[in-house]
Amino acid sequence: MTIIIITAVFAFVLAFILGTALGFFCEFFAVPRDPLADRVREALPGANCGACGFPGCDNYAAAVAAGTTGTGGCSVGGAAVAEKIAGIVGVRAGAVIQMVTVLSCQGSRNHAKLKGSYSGLQTCRGAKLSAGGTKLCAWGCLGFGDCVRVCKFGALGMGPDGLPKVDYTKCTGCRLCVNECPQQLLKGIPRDQKGAMPLCSNRNPVRQMVGKGCKIGCIKCGLCVKNCPQNCITLDSNIPIIDLSKCTSCGTCVEKCPTKVLKIFERDIFSAAG
Repeated sequence: MTIIIITAVFAFVLAFILGTALGFFCEFFAVPRDPLADRVREALPGANCGACGFPGCDNYAAAVAAGTTGTGGCSVGGAAVAEKIAGIVGVRAGAVIQMVTVLSCQGSRNHAKLKGSYSGLQTCRGAKLSAGGTKLCAWGCLGFGDCVRVCKFGALGMGPDGLPKVDYTKCTGCRLCVNECPQQLLKGIPRDQKGAMPLCSNRNPVRQMVGKGCKIGCIKCGLCVKNCPQNCITLDSNIPIIDLSKCTSCGTCVEKCPTKVLKIFERDIFSAAG
């Protein structure tokens, strides 16, 4: 019994000494907080999404307070938060480029064929790691909704065709879904972007293989390149790349595309919410 009491007292004394020492060192080596950074942090929405280019809201707030970055970096908060932060730090509000997400794939259940029956982990990342994907198109959307689960704003939902749908009235451009997609099919695009974009990421150079895996994939025919009045389309890694600084949204490439891969941002993509 005496040994137990001695052990308990010794443990208590040791814990007290270590706790006191830890408190002293925490106080002694503490980095003083910047009140200005704290005020900026309070004005931010707290999504910690990284869309501003910083690991989280704390880091972005510290950079704004230090004057090393602008006040318009938070696409989630938008212009209202930029104005508020500018008032706190005493500068003119920086321009906010509102970003949204676009899915660069149309390989729905009706268009993209499956490799076979899959019974593994029901996530996109799990299917990609364990089976190399579930569709004949190795570049297509896997359709398990990983992107939907990480969206904090209710801007993504799985459609009946097995593809995620973006509600552009709610999307904040936070990039959480962009970073989550193992196929890298979700792209961050400025909300006011104009011009054409290919909604296909199949890089297989063999036209027959593309058609075998997906009825609505880019078959590398080059008609968009040949018929573009502005000469602003090239094929890169077997995918049409549009120079948006030259694109006039004329729609010629959309009309010529036999599988309807190309879409106009302002007419075909952003006009449909949900």
